[in-house]
Amino acid sequence: MSNDEIVHSFTVLGEPASKSNSRRLVTIRNRPAFIKSKKALDYAKNFAKQCPALNPLMEGYLEVEMTVYYATRRPDLDESVILDCMQDKIYKNDRQVKSKIVRWGLSKSNPRSEITVRPLKKPPHEEGARCQRGTDPAKNSKGKI
Repeated sequence: MSNDEIVHSFTVLGEPASKSNSRRLVTIRNRPAFIKSKKALDYAKNFAKQCPALNPLMEGYLEVEMTVYYATRRPDLDESVILDCMQDKIYKNDRQVKSKIVRWGLSKSNPRSEITVRPLKKPPHEEGARCQRGTDPAKNSKGKI
């Protein structure tokens, strides 16, 4: 199996913090600053202990598929903290993720994230990537924007 066919699947126990709610305002040296909330920091530590560290890291464009199981129906589905936590463990940067399949689940007794990361077999869509002059709808008939 070649390196571009390897699929990595793993489960991380615990409920992720929503990125939109994962910052708190504090004062550092008499200046306001936003830092990660205690829940987000605790989740990141927990994630780091459970996430496999790949060597080498996955390269190129990637697809991430995950189901996030929450303990209650209240949280919104938010995978962004999970994608951030996989940086430097699964891939170098979460900008490599060009395709996401994310599902919300409910498990009162076992909140967790079931995650699969795989190479993206075909490159992402790039608008105008193969257009001939004058055929790109973003340009006028003379090829100017």
